[in-house]
Amino acid sequence: MNYKFDGNTIEANDNGFLNNVDDWSEQLAEVIAAAEDVQLTERHWDVINYLRDEYINNAGHQPNMRKIVKAMGDAWGDKKLEAKALYDLFPLNPDKQASKIGGLPDTKRKGGY
Repeated sequence: MNYKFDGNTIEANDNGFLNNVDDWSEQLAEVIAAAEDVQLTERHWDVINYLRDEYINNAGHQPNMRKIVKAMGDAWGDKKLEAKALYDLFPLNPDKQASKIGGLPDTKRKGGY
């Protein structure tokens, strides 16, 4: 699967994850989000930017749901944040769908906690 963006074809794997992290931009994220039927809000961007920061600045680290929930709870001032809040933002699996929109590689983890 590839994305048509700004007159170019951006290569992605069969699951829609970009082949090259450096091809990503916020404008491309909007295209990927539309393909995922997700309309990005400030909270979506918080999750996406957190995942990108972890991956790019932490040796390719891809946090699991527990760590994402904790990080977003801290960021949003909600110490009792539950995973459901993230599924409301990214219904097809927050860590994978947010990573896809964020231009990160497909995770190799099984998921869960």
